[in-house]
Amino acid sequence: MSNLSDKQLLRELRLRLEERKKLDNEMKELSKDFQSVTKKLKESEALKSHFISNISNEIVNPFTSILGLSKAILSVEKNDWKKVVSMVALIHSEAFNLDFQLRNIFVAAKIEAGEIAPNITKVNIRSLVQTVVDSFNIISRKMGIDIKIEFNIEHGFGKNFYFKTDSEKLKLVLSNLLNNALKYSYKDSQVILKMWVDEDVLHASVQDFGTGISEKNQKIIFERFKRLDSGINSINRGHGLGLSITKALLDVLGGDIDIKSQKGEGSTFSIALPEARNIVEGFSGDGNDVFFDDDDEIF
Repeated sequence: MSNLSDKQLLRELRLRLEERKKLDNEMKELSKDFQSVTKKLKESEALKSHFISNISNEIVNPFTSILGLSKAILSVEKNDWKKVVSMVALIHSEAFNLDFQLRNIFVAAKIEAGEIAPNITKVNIRSLVQTVVDSFNIISRKMGIDIKIEFNIEHGFGKNFYFKTDSEKLKLVLSNLLNNALKYSYKDSQVILKMWVDEDVLHASVQDFGTGISEKNQKIIFERFKRLDSGINSINRGHGLGLSITKALLDVLGGDIDIKSQKGEGSTFSIALPEARNIVEGFSGDGNDVFFDDDDEIF
């Protein structure tokens, strides 16, 4: 009986030791998970602080310039209109940049909140592309950069080609790619925007002949708020938002983006966007206006 009790005691001790070991392992795993969560929270806070700091500059600087230029215009003599025209052009440039940055910020907020969804219409692609290019005319002229459009889409009615997608999202995608191309191009160079269709997929590429992107940086270029370099000669002096927004918007629309680049020789960003299958009730001219026809549905 005594031997049996000893065996039972040893068995009980063994079971308890195994349970203790199991609990220790679970505690270690929980500790690792807690450390991982803590690290992510710290990274998130640092990311937000970095983002807010950079965004503050993106917003405050244009406002300061606009206010200063507006005040200067008020003091210009009536007969000195050349100076006024020059200042108005600068105000337009700053206001355009501010509007562009705010659009990205608002879309980023919607994406983070999970409130982004496609709004499909039939989009006049030629008109949308021309509107995007025209909006960067002042910037391109100032830098001496020629924006060349190669619209290789033959079918459609008249000169128009309609494609079912979200006009505002596509417009912001193309704007971000064109903005980046201009920002990192050398002066007196060229940016080429190509558009073509392969079956039900709309393709676009934006090619510049500027600074280019290293192979290492190509792996992180679409990460949110990520700068490519931290030095004074960084090729990405912005807040790292535009390309991440582009990638997120294309994900929403079921599209893809690809990059080919070489340091010192420029970059080419290419997107592929499948046509939406939705039955739509309106069409968009240039990415802003949506028109509806009560009598006819557009398929």
